[in-house]
Amino acid sequence: MMPAFDGSSIDGSAYTQVVDLAHGSPGWLDGLVSTWSAYGLAVFALLMVIGWWQARSLGAAVAVRALAAPVIVVLAYGVNDALKAVVREDRPCRSLHVITLEACPAPGDWSFPSNHAAIAAACAVTLLFVSRRLGVVAVVAACAMAASRVWVGAHYPHDVAGGAAAGALVALLAMAALHRAPDTALQRITATRLRPLLLAP
Repeated sequence: MMPAFDGSSIDGSAYTQVVDLAHGSPGWLDGLVSTWSAYGLAVFALLMVIGWWQARSLGAAVAVRALAAPVIVVLAYGVNDALKAVVREDRPCRSLHVITLEACPAPGDWSFPSNHAAIAAACAVTLLFVSRRLGVVAVVAACAMAASRVWVGAHYPHDVAGGAAAGALVALLAMAALHRAPDTALQRITATRLRPLLLAP
């Protein structure tokens, strides 16, 4: 079997500096960051729901993009997870043997690229095509999610950067393709029972 990749040579020192900073920070801050890291993805789901609800009054084309957003995010997750299986990078907590805020994942739970960062970035990009305001909020939240994953010790900085890049690229390509052919998507959806999801009554 192919050995796991040790990514500590890339930015292991930066990772340990962040982890050391987390250990020296107030408990309330570590608790806040840990909670965001663990449950913050729910906020992105809420933003997509809000985006869809608002899009219904902006026209069917915008509503189609809003409906496509969660599908594209799932696609981005799938692509990112496939990359994980190819790269097979050990978690930094295993390579560097450091104590982290988040429990060290089991062996085989690979580190690069970060799924959390990919999902957050994909959501942010899709929302920029739906609502500029919600998209900006999601971009800020995605940056906070990426930073939190390093803070709790789950990922190297390059893991979250790679995950964010992968998620954003998949979302950008998918949304651009949808934007170029909106009529086809509209015709297919309006011919189904999903039509009420496109337009507010």
